[in-house]
Amino acid sequence: MDKQFEQYFEQQGFKSQTAIQKAVYEPLKEDRSLMGLAPTGSGKTLAFVIPLLEKTAPSDGTQILVLAPSQELAVQTTDVFRQWGQVNQIKTTSLTGGANMQRQIERLKKHPEVVVGTPGRMLSLIHEGRLKLKDVQTVVVDEADELLKDETLDEVREIVMSAPVDVQLAFFSATQANTPEKLSQLFGVTVEQFDVRQTDTTQGEVIHGLVRVASNKKVTFLRRLAKLKHFQALVFFNHVSTLEHVAAELKHQHVSSVKLAGHQVQTERATAMRKFRKGEAKLLLTTEMAARGLDIADLPAVVNYDLPETATAYTHRTGRTGRMGRDGMVVNMGDDHDLRDLRKLVTEFTFKPLYLLHGQLTDQKEVLVESSKAADETKADLQEATSKVSTSQPVAAKQVKKASKSAFAGGKPKKKINRKKHSKKKGMRHKNIERFE
Repeated sequence: MDKQFEQYFEQQGFKSQTAIQKAVYEPLKEDRSLMGLAPTGSGKTLAFVIPLLEKTAPSDGTQILVLAPSQELAVQTTDVFRQWGQVNQIKTTSLTGGANMQRQIERLKKHPEVVVGTPGRMLSLIHEGRLKLKDVQTVVVDEADELLKDETLDEVREIVMSAPVDVQLAFFSATQANTPEKLSQLFGVTVEQFDVRQTDTTQGEVIHGLVRVASNKKVTFLRRLAKLKHFQALVFFNHVSTLEHVAAELKHQHVSSVKLAGHQVQTERATAMRKFRKGEAKLLLTTEMAARGLDIADLPAVVNYDLPETATAYTHRTGRTGRMGRDGMVVNMGDDHDLRDLRKLVTEFTFKPLYLLHGQLTDQKEVLVESSKAADETKADLQEATSKVSTSQPVAAKQVKKASKSAFAGGKPKKKINRKKHSKKKGMRHKNIERFE
């Protein structure tokens, strides 16, 4: 690492490079095309930002192009480039759909050395002759498995073909959809692979939990989660229609939440992200669009309101928590059938049942064990008292009766119930575990 960047690296509180950062540093500096595979939250963005900035020359045209699958990820990557670009005076701008195109064109006239954006908007500006790629040295395809499929694959290939023939290509992702050989065929360059997913040690401990919840009780469960202290979560939905319905329900119940969906204008999406990052909202309701690359510092949890349909989607969703050594929790909601299918679909994680105990979401049952012990002790007292009666020792009848009641109430005497009056609250009134079924 260059001395200037090494000093800034240390100033930011980093002690050493992560596995992916070490693996691709030299190849990127040497203009080699590559595929970098690393777990979510392992520092992939800095893995290409630092080496590429080190070899970028100020005031020498647009030299780096970064493609991202969403506006949010493009803006986040832009911020990282701008922060680290201060070290050697490198300018960065973003080009995303939904934003004001005229303003983006004005920023391009200042000839930024780095351009980050979504493929669709970039391609439109290339066709109009606003974005010129004659000086581009490197094209980075972030979240490559997402971008290199369907229509976006054609857009990415067209963008790459608009760049110089000797352009360096760098593909990064947490999951692999294409082999290096397949990428070489698609783009006509030799692609090396650097896979550190098995050796990376940056991930914290993440609890993958299961909560049995009936469909008509899921909103109620979300509301109770939002009331927990220090709880905040990304909540994933498979369909926008479900997201909108739940958002309306939570708003009606005055639950602190915001939504992030593809049909929103950029200002609404940016506002939602800002509120959530600042902790002004407890829940961020979103779809698959937020599963890729978003880095939210110290995010406690991810909630799958709708369970993902593929194992890859599960990996990317849950990668939003437990990043860079921090602990996290994944809450998977569904009925018995849903949760059974999830276990079959995702085999790389160990799933545990979760409980709401005394205002906490946990996978532990210590409180239940302690309650059982207390009940056992009370029953033992009852047996001792009964034994004393049978041996004609002086024990008041009221004492035995009290002990009997206490044993069947878990150590606490039951309140007298007037059974002539109608009571809406039936069944077990004092239950430690919240159930939603």
